[in-house]
Amino acid sequence: MNADSKRNQRILDRMLDSENSLNRCTDQMGREVVIPARPQRIISLVPSQTELLHHLGLGERVVGITRFCVHPASWFRSKPRVGGTKKVDLDKVRALRPDLIIGNKEENERTDIEALEKEFPVWMSDARSLDQALQMCLLIGGITGTQARAEELARAISDAFSALKPIAPARTAAYFIWRGPLMVAGGDTFISDLMRRCGLVNVFAHAEARYAEIAPGQLAAADPDVILLSSEPFPFAEKHVAEFNMICPGTPVRLVDGEMFSWYGSRMLSAPVYLTEVIHSIQRTA
Repeated sequence: MNADSKRNQRILDRMLDSENSLNRCTDQMGREVVIPARPQRIISLVPSQTELLHHLGLGERVVGITRFCVHPASWFRSKPRVGGTKKVDLDKVRALRPDLIIGNKEENERTDIEALEKEFPVWMSDARSLDQALQMCLLIGGITGTQARAEELARAISDAFSALKPIAPARTAAYFIWRGPLMVAGGDTFISDLMRRCGLVNVFAHAEARYAEIAPGQLAAADPDVILLSSEPFPFAEKHVAEFNMICPGTPVRLVDGEMFSWYGSRMLSAPVYLTEVIHSIQRTA
């Protein structure tokens, strides 16, 4: 019996007394996970997926979130928190007795997930494009018994993005997520896929790392048509714009809402309207 089989057997043994029937499913990392057919005690370790669970109407079935799960505000104020996305408090998780934990390959630390899955069913997402994000919404709807809501949401998001009109001709862009050191979104990211849908060519799409550390000279050499400074995870603000003006004189620098570019749950429903505003802003300063 391999490690995955042993883990699933431990979970099966612990759930035998549950009123729910059990379901074997595959998450977005290709892992087989055994969960109740209708989980009643869900913990979310990902802010954007916490918001999705709220949109799907899971309410009191979500028993724990992270300290970065700020949406919806009512949940942030009232739900128990189990640490951060990068440092999960295992004792707090145990105290909540979850029958499903929802995590993400990019957001959560591998060591935390490996520790959690020894005791609890852990379903992992891995969304690096709009299509994969829509798949994630549908899969989470499936494992939580909210398929109809998830399908309705996915259709609405798909329709909204279909109406998005990209910049023509396309412009080159760099999207910054961190300062000290400078870090950009590379090509194999959800952010880069949304940039492409806006008509923005990511000048660091071929970086080896998904989120690459760069030097000011590399930005100057790439010479993008526009520089985007995200509000998260580093909170870029107006005071930082001058730094980039010095590296790339004359290049427009835009502060953008990181949630709209990187949250791949129900936030995607309102993203196209915001992205249209960004597109128009860039076009006005061409």
